Amino acid sequence: MVQDKPLRTSWQRKMKERQERKLAKDFARHLEEEKERRRQEKKQRRAENLKRRLENERKAEVVQVIRNPAKLKRAKKKQLRSIKKRDTLALLQTQRPRRPAAEN
Repeated sequence: MVQDKPLRTSWQRKMKERQERKLAKDFARHLEEEKERRRQEKKQRRAENLKRRLENERKAEVVQVIRNPAKLKRAKKKQLRSIKKRDTLALLQTQRPRRPAAEN
């Protein structure tokens, strides 16, 4: 014999189901927060790596200051592609001063 579900549930049963739903929802929220936290950490770590890589790339660059801009007009198109503008003030200050030409 199959019994039908009663029309009304008892108060204790209703509270138990509500508690179970609340626990399930809290657990799902906790999992989502953990997933979001991991994603943010990964994003931050990637940004730090990119920043560090760019800094290292800048440190390793070979720089030659072009003092005479007229040379740029004579340069070929292929050479112009490799030229990049940089702030060279710090570089100029750290370079040792040039020796004056020997006088005869």
